[in-house]
Formats: sequence, structure tokens, C-alpha cells
Amino acid sequence: MEKNRLEAFSDGVLAIVITIMVLELRVPHGADLPALLEVWPVFTSYVLSFVYVGIYWNNHHHMMQAVRHVNGAVLWSNLHLLFWLSLLPFATRWVGETHFARWPIFLYGIDLLLCALAYYVLQSALVRLHGRQSLLARAIGRDLKGKLSPVCYAAGIILAAAGLRRTGLLLFIAVALLWLIPDRRMERALDDREAPPPRDTPTGR
Repeated sequence: MEKNRLEAFSDGVLAIVITIMVLELRVPHGADLPALLEVWPVFTSYVLSFVYVGIYWNNHHHMMQAVRHVNGAVLWSNLHLLFWLSLLPFATRWVGETHFARWPIFLYGIDLLLCALAYYVLQSALVRLHGRQSLLARAIGRDLKGKLSPVCYAAGIILAAAGLRRTGLLLFIAVALLWLIPDRRMERALDDREAPPPRDTPTGR
């Protein structure tokens, strides 16, 4: 099956997720700076979630550029990822409106962890479809950041449940910053695929 409809549908869902999150931002009741400061938790949680959605959109786009086609398993795996991403607006609003309380941060971390696991399931389904020697498999490599992220999410969830909510939140922020560092694996693999083959050197005969 062609991958175009999957990409278009995923882009549309992620755009809606961002739209829902920004619509949750409420205008302050007052007209002075102290009134604006009252909504900082909501705005901060929105910024963090916006960054996460952007990271997933960016990586999803690069991953789909490295594959040729999809199958039923990939379609369902992609829906599985979009389901957990679509819950980010709910978790984001709860975190912001409760000023980063313990259990909202716990739930936020659970959603981030499930998004990461769902992305791994989708990535694995694509590798199985295209083979271990495929462009995607070579580009992924050892995937150290992909393996480290769920560990950090799990640690943040445990810390939040134990009452160390700020430390748990800092771990979630650290993972986002980790993924903001440009990851050139996919781009290098795509550049290598599109590079023209070397020309034969003249023999002089």
C-alpha cells in the first residue's frame, strides 16, 4: 500500500492536537502583568507539549521518507501512536490548571511513556516490513536516544508518584531537550540514497 494517505492523515491529526492545545489557553481576567503571571503554568505546559508534538511530527516525517510503502500492521501501529498523542491536550490542561500537581504530572508522564512505546511499535513494524537491511533499519542504528527516553519517562513517573513532582517534570523536560538536538541519522541515510553513483574513472585508453 502507498504511504501518502497515512502521512496526510497523521499530519492532520497532529495539527488538530496542536490546535486543541492552543485553544485551551485562556485570556487572563485582569489587564496587568500580575494577571498574566497567573496563567504561566498553563502556558508552560502548552509549550512543553507543543515541543513534544513537534518532535514526534519531525521524526515521523523523516521515518516515513525512509520507507517505500506500508501494510495493515503499520496502519494500526500508526493509529496506536496517534491515539496516545491525541490525549496530550487533556494531560496538558490538567497539568497546567493544577499548577503542576503530583498526579497530573504522573498522568502526563504515563502518556509520554505510552507515546514513546507506540512510536517504537510503529518503527518496528516498518522495519519488519522493509527488512533489517533496509534504509530505515540502517538509519535507526542502535537508537540510543530512543532507548533512553522511555527509561527517563519511567523514572519521572516514579518520582512524581513518590511526591518528587518537580524532579519528575525536569526529567520530562530533559528528554524534550535531548530530542531537540538535531538527529541527522535519517537525513544522512536519505542523502546517501539520493546521491548519484560514482562515475567510472577514465582509463586513458
